[in-house]
Amino acid sequence: MSQARTTPAPLDASAAAEFWGRYAAARPGAAQASPDYTVERFGDSAELADELLRLVADGQKRATSSWVGEYLAEGESLPRIGAHWIVCDGAGAPRMVLRTTELRIGSFLSVDEAFAYDEGEDDRTRESWMREHRGYWQRRSAAVGRAWSENEEVLFERFSVVFPPEFAD
Repeated sequence: MSQARTTPAPLDASAAAEFWGRYAAARPGAAQASPDYTVERFGDSAELADELLRLVADGQKRATSSWVGEYLAEGESLPRIGAHWIVCDGAGAPRMVLRTTELRIGSFLSVDEAFAYDEGEDDRTRESWMREHRGYWQRRSAAVGRAWSENEEVLFERFSVVFPPEFAD
């Protein structure tokens, strides 16, 4: 993962709503079946958001993981299977609509080789996944005033790309 740490731009909710409208026009049945969506980005810096988005665009990344404690600290609900999310780049612009296909909550240490591979980062091994995510969640927990440990719950999420068509699975 990238070492640069430029603060990402705010998410462009208006552009995301327009992007969702294009998705809904292209796939009305899918959009109507699950009409709610969230607007998010990967990572905690503009560079990391762009780097991880490129891995999704290249088809290498089809999973992500989140620290459950961060959802709790921010008062957010956990994702659900079938939910849509618009992923934005480091500049806050919407780039893709993703749909959650699988969720599992487990400890940091419960990550397996298959999940690390599907997350698509670094050399795609469990060891590199653990090294990179340990550092990431230590930064994120410090940002919300908490200590992080390897016993923390992690949300392991697989997704598919549903829009735009050139990236769709």
